[in-house]
Amino acid sequence: SIRTFAFYLPQFHPIPENDAWWGKGFTEWTNTAKAKPMFRGHYQPHVPADLGFYDLRVPETRMAQAELARAHGIEGFCYYHYWFGGQRILERPFQEVLDSRQPDFPFCLCWANQSWSGIWHGAPNRILIEQTYPGPADHQAHFDALLPAFLDPRHARAEGKPIFLIYLPEDIPDSRRTLDFWRNMAAKAGLPGLHLVAVSGDANWNAAEAGYDAKMYRPLLPKREWVSPRNPLKWARNKIETRRGLPMIHRYEEWIETQMPPEEWQGEFYPCVTHAWDNTPRSGSNGIVLRDSTPELFRRFLRASFGRIRRGPMRNKIVFLKSWNEWAEGNHLEPDLKSGHAYLRVIREELDLQRAEAG
Repeated sequence: SIRTFAFYLPQFHPIPENDAWWGKGFTEWTNTAKAKPMFRGHYQPHVPADLGFYDLRVPETRMAQAELARAHGIEGFCYYHYWFGGQRILERPFQEVLDSRQPDFPFCLCWANQSWSGIWHGAPNRILIEQTYPGPADHQAHFDALLPAFLDPRHARAEGKPIFLIYLPEDIPDSRRTLDFWRNMAAKAGLPGLHLVAVSGDANWNAAEAGYDAKMYRPLLPKREWVSPRNPLKWARNKIETRRGLPMIHRYEEWIETQMPPEEWQGEFYPCVTHAWDNTPRSGSNGIVLRDSTPELFRRFLRASFGRIRRGPMRNKIVFLKSWNEWAEGNHLEPDLKSGHAYLRVIREELDLQRAEAG
């Protein structure tokens, strides 16, 4: 069976750091709610439907999210996890899931090991919190902090091993030695090992050589095509043309044709399927918009990814969905007032179809 996991952002509750950087009470909803259309036909703001403007400190919210995901065939959430040289941030929602053992819904973790900066706000040189790699003592402390999650029976596994993703795998110094160190720690803790997944947008980068068990191919957002000064919906290829106050705009249908999973792949490969993108609520004119996403276009992308996984030699049939709730990036499977459950229904229907075809 194909297994689907949706990336999950925990930035829907206030924390002292965000209060200091962006103002008292800041959460992901702050940017989401104040968004405005920036060109003709631009869909903004995105207003949540079923779950409302929730706070992830509320257990009932986390339960409702899991029930909604399960009802549409999603196996579990892949929570973003933050560790900066011993400092944790945005850890409360997942820690409460761990401590309360609710919801009873599978999960895995993705270490989002990148520095936080003001890049999307037009201040790329403003470092809010820097990602560092102090050495073995920090790797030990990090593993110890992760171990309760790895031991939890809800933790998703591949070949019996807890699944753990690293968002910027090339940034890990001496990665093979570090990953082997963690595998040894896992064995000492009574685990059969770890299933370590590199997240990468580089089709040519060899994850196995760096010590990883698998590679999740992350679709790349367009960077070179900008809106034309004459027409914000006309694309100027191979040159940069900017219009003050406008983001980069690309048609989702054209973009997915460049992001379809390859037919030939070495080693364990997990597709990542993005159903929509618009980070102008965060970034304004520095943002990127994938325009005219529809459930049927998403179905085309998802079906191709499912088919690639079924035909391929991968031992684990895993597809990641980006994302469950990244609202300020217009990248949420959670229902909004415009699309409702339409994208979620596509996931359920395509999973049902794959099961039927598999017999």
